[in-house]
Amino acid sequence: MSVFDLGGELDYFGRGNEAIMKKVANKSYRPMLALLTKLADEEPEFRYSFSITGVAVEQMKQYAPDILESLSNLAKRKKVEFLGETYYHSLSALYSPAEFLTQVWKHKNLMGELFEQTPTVFRNTELIYTNRIAKMVLDMGFVGMLVEGADKVLLGREPTRVYRSPDGLPLLLKHYRLSDDIAFRFSESARSQRPLTAETFCHWISASFSERETVNLFMDFETFGEHQWQETGIFEFFHHFVRRFMATGGQFVTVSEALGKDKPVELYDSESPVSWADVDRDMTAWNGNKLQSDGLKKIYSLESKILNSGDESLISDWRNLQTSDHFYYMCTKWANDGDVHAYFSPYQSPHIAYGNFSLALADLNLRIKEKRNG
Repeated sequence: MSVFDLGGELDYFGRGNEAIMKKVANKSYRPMLALLTKLADEEPEFRYSFSITGVAVEQMKQYAPDILESLSNLAKRKKVEFLGETYYHSLSALYSPAEFLTQVWKHKNLMGELFEQTPTVFRNTELIYTNRIAKMVLDMGFVGMLVEGADKVLLGREPTRVYRSPDGLPLLLKHYRLSDDIAFRFSESARSQRPLTAETFCHWISASFSERETVNLFMDFETFGEHQWQETGIFEFFHHFVRRFMATGGQFVTVSEALGKDKPVELYDSESPVSWADVDRDMTAWNGNKLQSDGLKKIYSLESKILNSGDESLISDWRNLQTSDHFYYMCTKWANDGDVHAYFSPYQSPHIAYGNFSLALADLNLRIKEKRNG
């Protein structure tokens, strides 16, 4: 995209989406869903939860419809619970409460249409949490929320029990260390036990936690086959882990089942945003520099103009530009966090990502003016 494209029939999002979706579907979605289907046959009590955005669903419909069919088949087996979230995987909970509610309801309706489920538990984009967000989630009728088990909030407490927000919303915390052992460190060259085995992982859990505790493993689906390639043995590991854990008395449950196991007593209290990203577990992955802050300020400043236009194409493009990934690509962190950001970005630099985003915003503004002058 360049300045010479402004005012034309631009497709802000189509370039590369098809190739990326097809690649990830082949490397991750299809083999992992096949494994989950196999486990459904082998282990009748094996259950789990999925969180899938509306924008991901749209791309699957267009480029890999068999993925949605596989998900629907698992849903019909009553093996999987679908969580609620923002349709556009946006940061709207922090920047526009009204837009946040709209996107959550839109996503809730989509889960009903596709999978005949009405989500009762919410997971916000990037596991972003504040007490205020929890209050909005509670007011929308959700019975619980999935949250990062951040050390700076837990202050030495374990993330293996059900917590509550100040307004009483039950919270299930992600155990980030064990989750990251699979998502990031499974085949890490510095690991003394590489790759991680099912026996070792089961031992870590059984030796560290009682039967009353819940270890919440939560990670990107692309962990399996894309972030950790098939050659690492990630699929075999997961297969053996599930079977071994259940054979030794372990139980897998959905998020809502885990929330229903214990009455939340202890408080998870954070006025400032907590997320699952980077070492800091804060918002700096998306708003930590001037490029990101400028992009966020500008996209949300257009809200009233966009919505008042009544133009569905404008509204759709504006909402797709809210997706958190756009701002993640603009991150200028370095060291280990920077390596992770660079791996996930399709751009050669954060500044190129910002430039492309700015051009899309400029074009959006031109279209608003044209609509007004109609």
